Amino acid sequence: MTAAGKLKIVFCGTPQFAVPTLNALLAAGHEIALVVSQPDRPVGRDRQLTAPPVKQAALAAGLEVTQPEKIRNNEEFRARLEAIAPDAIVVVAYGRIIPPWMLALPRLGCINLHASLLPRYRGAAPIQWAVAIGEAVTGNTTMLLEEGLDTGPILMQQKVEIGSEETAAEMFSILAERGAPLAVETLAALAQGSIHPRPQRNEEATLAPILSREDGRIDFVARTAREIFNRWRGFQPWPGSFTALKGKKLIVHRMAVADQSAVAEPGSVRIENHRLFVACAAGSWIELLEVQLEGKKRLVAEEFLRGNLLAADGRLG
Repeated sequence: MTAAGKLKIVFCGTPQFAVPTLNALLAAGHEIALVVSQPDRPVGRDRQLTAPPVKQAALAAGLEVTQPEKIRNNEEFRARLEAIAPDAIVVVAYGRIIPPWMLALPRLGCINLHASLLPRYRGAAPIQWAVAIGEAVTGNTTMLLEEGLDTGPILMQQKVEIGSEETAAEMFSILAERGAPLAVETLAALAQGSIHPRPQRNEEATLAPILSREDGRIDFVARTAREIFNRWRGFQPWPGSFTALKGKKLIVHRMAVADQSAVAEPGSVRIENHRLFVACAAGSWIELLEVQLEGKKRLVAEEFLRGNLLAADGRLG
C-alpha cells in the first residue's frame, strides 16, 4: 500500500463504460501502476485503427498502458504484474477472462464492476438485456472475480432506475457514472476490512448473453407492442430493430407504443393521417416513427409514406 491508505492498482478496461471508474480512482489519489486494455481495433467504414477509450483516457492522464493480445499464458505480462505487486486489480468491461494466476496475485483480490444487480444478468450484455426485457430497476455490483462467469462474491451494490423511455445507450452513461464512486468506495472498504463478501444466490441467476444481429429482428406475431418497444430500447445502438418490407430490410430508428383498438393480424399495416402503425401480438399496435429501407435514406414516417412504398393493406415481417 502507498502512503495515506492509497492503493497501488492495476486497472483493466477497454470501452467508454470503464473510463469514469479509471478517472475516479485517479481522483481518489490511488496509484494506477498500469492500465491494461485490449489492442487497437479497426473502427468505422474506413476501418481506421483506433485506440479504445480507456487507452485514450489513460494516455491523457500520463499513465502507462499495455495491450496484450492474450493474457492467460503470457509470461512477459505475468512477470510485469508480479513485479508491480498491486494491492488490487480493478476490472471494468475489459472483455477478457481473467486467468487464475492473475486472480491470485493482488492481496485485496480482483475487483470487478458489473452493470447489473447480480446474480441477475450475468454475461456480456447486462445493460441491454435489462432494458430489453422491460426491467424498471437495474444497477451496479462490485464483486471479487473468480473463475466462473460473473459468479464471484458480491461486495457492494447500488440500484438505478430505468426510465420507461430510456435506451440502453443512455443507461450505459448513467450506470458508468454511478458505478465509478461505487468502485472507489468498495476499494476503501476492502482496504479497511469493513466489507464482507457474500456469495451469490445461484438459483436466482439469469443470463445476459452477447447480442447477435438476429436479436434485432422484430417479431410482430410473438411479441406485444410494449415488448417490441422494450427490445428496441435495449438494442440501441446495436443491433437496433428491423423487419422486412417486400423482401427488403426495413430498419426502424424510432418507434412508440400506439393507442389503437382495431383488430388485425400481427404484421398488418395501418396508415392513418400520414402515420404508420403495425399490428402486434395480443391486439396491440406499434407506431413506426422513423424508418430506413435497405439502400435508402433515413426518413420520418410521413416522408416514407409519400414514396408509396407501402399500401394500407400491406404487411411487414
